[in-house]
Amino acid sequence: MISKTIAAVTAVAGHTPETVLTNFDLEKMVETNDEWIRTRTGISERRILRGEGKATSDMVVPVIHQICEKRGIKPTDLECVIVATVTPDMVFPSTANISCNKAGATNAWSFDISAACSGFLYALATGAAFIESGRYSKVLVIGADKMSAIIDYTDRNTCVIFGDGAAGVLLEPNNEGYGVKDSILKSDGSGAAYLHMKAGGSLKPASIETVTKREHFAYQEGQTVFKFAVTRMADVCEELMQKHNLTADNINWLVPHQANLRIIDATANRMGLPKEKVMINIQRYGNTTAATIPLCLADWESQLKKGDNLVLAAFGGGFTWGSTWLKWAY
Repeated sequence: MISKTIAAVTAVAGHTPETVLTNFDLEKMVETNDEWIRTRTGISERRILRGEGKATSDMVVPVIHQICEKRGIKPTDLECVIVATVTPDMVFPSTANISCNKAGATNAWSFDISAACSGFLYALATGAAFIESGRYSKVLVIGADKMSAIIDYTDRNTCVIFGDGAAGVLLEPNNEGYGVKDSILKSDGSGAAYLHMKAGGSLKPASIETVTKREHFAYQEGQTVFKFAVTRMADVCEELMQKHNLTADNINWLVPHQANLRIIDATANRMGLPKEKVMINIQRYGNTTAATIPLCLADWESQLKKGDNLVLAAFGGGFTWGSTWLKWAY
């Protein structure tokens, strides 16, 4: 009997910029302090992409090269590249398009996915479907955001949270049951009021007025978003566990979006998972939006064992949220 082909992760890599912005640096910029930031978010520092002409694609390219090197393939072997981002280099062409050109992935067709902090899960499900259909055998899925480009560093409510980074995974066919087993993905457009960027789109094109009003920065109603995130992220993880008879005992790792330590703790508690089964690196990178989950996978790669059950979970602006069951393949 031939088992079903599913999409297995065969390589993972991450890239963060060199510049570190600590809580103590932020104390000099806005009215805040290290203790306030750490107790409310769990963040101590974040990485910032500095330099003239540097964009999200400049973090994506090293990820493409690292993954190809790890897997022993060339960029030209890649058939499809999907980049999840809300901070594209330009409105068009896609950051995936630009990145493939820079990285030499000239045989891949590529596109971006926009789902804010849930972007990597959306892109992972999309890439997995291409593998399962038999259409492609090497699909690269990357989450990348240069959040410093859309953060108002005079707004203490948002500037302490976000950082820049990129990370991704290579998907290849697997017939032994390892890989992306299932995803439950959801969205609710009524959440746009609470987490969005006012200007820069077709609704409010850039103008002197939109710039003067500082409308090209990420805006969020923190308390509302927090409440939604806590319940939705935990709900969707519980739904996935019940659907597949997963328990706290047979889940090896929770890989949560790194938005806020309290949201992560609430999700883990609802799943009955102890702290040692939860990947947390928010203290080092802050919230890198679409990059947080694959950055965790890159940081924990050496601790992952073949057959480990991972539950990936995210909540993002829009609203978007979801969870994915991934069985580690190497």
